[in-house]
Amino acid sequence: MALPQMDSSNMQIVQDLEIEMMADMYNRMTAACQKKCIPTNYKTADLIKGEAVCLDRCVAKYLEIHDQIGKKLTQLSMQDEDFMKRVQTEQKK
Repeated sequence: MALPQMDSSNMQIVQDLEIEMMADMYNRMTAACQKKCIPTNYKTADLIKGEAVCLDRCVAKYLEIHDQIGKKLTQLSMQDEDFMKRVQTEQKK
């Protein structure tokens, strides 16, 4: 099953969706890591070492999980595509 050709308007929609998804992920990561690592009653404007380390680890974990989920979704999508090809082949027989 060949993928349909994308015209420029469809490509723009895909690009806009990708940007929106990345911005959403960034906003969620920022909120989650800030909530986890920075107390609401902070005394200085600068990050202290413990906060900075916590933020580094939080962001690394968030991005790692995001990557793992993306790979799993790609794998599932490929399995679905293979299944659909087999079903179409069987229907033609």
